[in-house]
Amino acid sequence: MSNSDAFLSGLTVTRRDLLGAFAIAATASAIPLGAHAQAAAPASGTAQAIADHFSGVTTMQGEFVQFGPRGEQTGGKFFIQRPGKLRFNYDDPSPMRVIADGKNVAIGNTKLKTWDLYPLSKTPLSLLLAQHIDLSAGMVKGVKEESDLTTIALGNNTVFGNSTITMMFDPKTYDLRQWTITDNQGKDTSVMIFNVKTGVQFDDRVFRVPYETIPGTPQSRD
Repeated sequence: MSNSDAFLSGLTVTRRDLLGAFAIAATASAIPLGAHAQAAAPASGTAQAIADHFSGVTTMQGEFVQFGPRGEQTGGKFFIQRPGKLRFNYDDPSPMRVIADGKNVAIGNTKLKTWDLYPLSKTPLSLLLAQHIDLSAGMVKGVKEESDLTTIALGNNTVFGNSTITMMFDPKTYDLRQWTITDNQGKDTSVMIFNVKTGVQFDDRVFRVPYETIPGTPQSRD
């Protein structure tokens, strides 16, 4: 079993919510990776310019609606700070919280008062939250440019197995519209974001992982 398989397997409720925290989409149906006709072609200058613009957005927050692979729907608020930090607070009645602090991804259940911890570097989320997205690297699975949408699919078979992250941008404003995670079983989870604000400032506590409540971990990480 690969590291990414181990990361995604064995999760029940938390698995769906973790994938939802990784996925943004404007519609409930995701564009499958197979739809990228230019999968073997290098990224264009426009696509790299879009990726550079997105990399330059160091902070953002907003609301989201998540659509799971079985059509289930949840929502909440999200917070992102580059590099490597993210928080998803799900609306009631979901008890889930997802926090990435730059090193690890923690999935919390406020009802059960439990947390599960995974290395950020072993998830496709690390590509989305990277300091810089270089489309000349081998992680590019496909780039598709249309008049109303530029789609960039990223992955790393060695690290993530068959799991990929697909980001979709407005080609005029270069704004991120959506992202989708396809897991190792080929299932997509998508989330729509809205009321997005960029250039915001966050308290450090927003991305604090409560290591002291996670069994088997020290109270702080280097």
